[in-house]
Amino acid sequence: MVPIFCLLALSGFAQVEVDKPATHPRLLLSAISAKPGETIWAGLQMTMDPGWHTYWRNGGDAGIPTSALWTLPAGVTAGDILWPPPAKSATIAEGAPTLYTYEYHDQVVLLVPIKVAPDVKPGPVKMTAKVSWLECKESCVPRQTSVSAEFTVAAEDKPSTNAALLEKWHALLPENSTNTATAQWDGPAGDPSRSIIIDYKSPNKAADFYPYEQQGAEIQGATESLTGEPGHLRLRKLVKKGDGPWPDKFTGLFVSTNAAQNRLALVATIPVQGSIPGHSAALPLELLIAFLAGLILNVMPCVLPVIALKVLGFVNQSKEAPERVKRLGLIYGAGVLVSFAVLAVAAIAAQKAGGDAGWGNALRHPQFRIVLTVLMTLIALNLFGLFEIALNPGVAGSAAGLAARQGYGGAFFNGMLATLLATPCTAPFLAGALAFAFSQPAAVTVAVFLAIGLGLAFPFVVVCWNPRLLKALPKPGAWMEKFKIAMGFPMLGTALWLAYSSTKNQTDMLLLEFFLATLALAAWIWGQFVQRGIRRRGLAAMFSLLVAIAGFFAYRLSSFAGGIEWKTWSPEAVEQARKEGHPVLVDFTAKTCLTCKLNKVFSIEIEQTRAKLREIGAVSLVADFTDEDPVMAGELKKWQGTASVPLVLIYPKDPSRGPEVLPTLLTPAIVLKALDHAVE
Repeated sequence: MVPIFCLLALSGFAQVEVDKPATHPRLLLSAISAKPGETIWAGLQMTMDPGWHTYWRNGGDAGIPTSALWTLPAGVTAGDILWPPPAKSATIAEGAPTLYTYEYHDQVVLLVPIKVAPDVKPGPVKMTAKVSWLECKESCVPRQTSVSAEFTVAAEDKPSTNAALLEKWHALLPENSTNTATAQWDGPAGDPSRSIIIDYKSPNKAADFYPYEQQGAEIQGATESLTGEPGHLRLRKLVKKGDGPWPDKFTGLFVSTNAAQNRLALVATIPVQGSIPGHSAALPLELLIAFLAGLILNVMPCVLPVIALKVLGFVNQSKEAPERVKRLGLIYGAGVLVSFAVLAVAAIAAQKAGGDAGWGNALRHPQFRIVLTVLMTLIALNLFGLFEIALNPGVAGSAAGLAARQGYGGAFFNGMLATLLATPCTAPFLAGALAFAFSQPAAVTVAVFLAIGLGLAFPFVVVCWNPRLLKALPKPGAWMEKFKIAMGFPMLGTALWLAYSSTKNQTDMLLLEFFLATLALAAWIWGQFVQRGIRRRGLAAMFSLLVAIAGFFAYRLSSFAGGIEWKTWSPEAVEQARKEGHPVLVDFTAKTCLTCKLNKVFSIEIEQTRAKLREIGAVSLVADFTDEDPVMAGELKKWQGTASVPLVLIYPKDPSRGPEVLPTLLTPAIVLKALDHAVE
């Protein structure tokens, strides 16, 4: 599929004027105002020039679906795109296989639910979507642009002028089918492709099945109609095997024509009845693969530091009674298996609820990633020796504290911690094992997850049950402290990776790093003056906790979605805005400038400044001086005598007056006062 698309796209660049898109996106909203807690509809209206088309969620053999990357303020979230039924097209070329695609022609409106949280404050909301699509005629061209729209969070709901249009397209969305549909494999399992026969109870005719994307196997576009029982439609489709096992169900649109020649489309999930040939023989092999995947997880960067803790524990335990060491190993393994059983149940529940199940699904939630970042940072700081994990589970970092305990409780929670830290990691064989697990009945899914857990726990249990291996370990000594510190670095690296993946922009990253630095300071105070101190330990403990709490609240209070609508600076942009009667705020900044970031976080991108900018109708321009720019350098020298940042200028509404040059280090009061002067 991909090579064909690439050829089509490249041929398109040779024949099409790429600077003139043939598709014209707009962002429409169903409401101009909505109450907190309400859901409104956004519509990506794609209007295509005659003869051009875009693609459905499954583009088929040579298409790519339209996608949208949203930029939304805090408390406003966008759901998945809801897709109207497409048209199916066949492209026949001499000497080449027929290509089947699922297309939209002329115009389509892709609907997206927009949820307003109950705690969103009244005021204007700007939504921006970065839309990407592939448009094709005789050839294909990939396109991308940004569209935006606004509504207001208010005390009452008010529909927009586009509400009727969006309602019309909403009525075209396919509903869930209530008819019974089944399928049966029609061919041996060993082939790279095999047929499937679909039986659908329906009084209609001229049926087809449009499959959804990414179902573990690729259903080909060609459809053969078969003779069925009265009131039943039978189709034969060719299925191409994916990386995992053959799926046991398919979801897509069942498209048919009724007696009045109306085209109907219903969402149908079609189970494949009966056992797949070779399925029972494949299960032991899949369980072995899952076990190997769990075994390899032990050396992944996320889990490696926990191994270090256990190795050090084994060194200390080598002097203990063998029976106690064996029990500790079994309890550690039980902690791993219980955790994997919980993950399996959560995956099954997600599937039953109609969602997606996958390894590390919790990592899709930034809040979970931030919690995991904090936990990994604390463990790294502990390994570096800044503080010792307290035995009291009531203190901060209790999960790590439980894992560091000696005895049975520590062994069990260390197993749980190893599982938790394994979720950000992947390993060879893991993807295939999970793909198999998620396509099987619940009992098989649980078995595969437990096999992965057995692989993760296996090395520790073997060492605990083999006294010779314990005796082979080196004797306790100074090397243990060095080894423990060395293991802190992969943990810290994983924490930094999670921090990067948990933030949307550099400002958010700076805020999270600031909090982690504050947390490190609190941990050092705790270790140096509480755990190792002699005098005033209570005062030190209080100060350590206050530093951590202050850092957390500073992080939470300073986190924002970036409500100011920044435009790119240029002398022409300043001149145009002033001609139109707007005050202008210009922020000369750089990605490497810490003072710039602090000014933006604590004095510019705050609610008071945003409200004042809206109130006076100001235009906000950003000048990024990270890379050398002669025009920007000249402007910096003009106003402050040196080509360096930060520099914030506020141009008054009156075009005859010059800008006010703000100090290097800003406060909210300085910015607000200058904005007031700009409209005097």
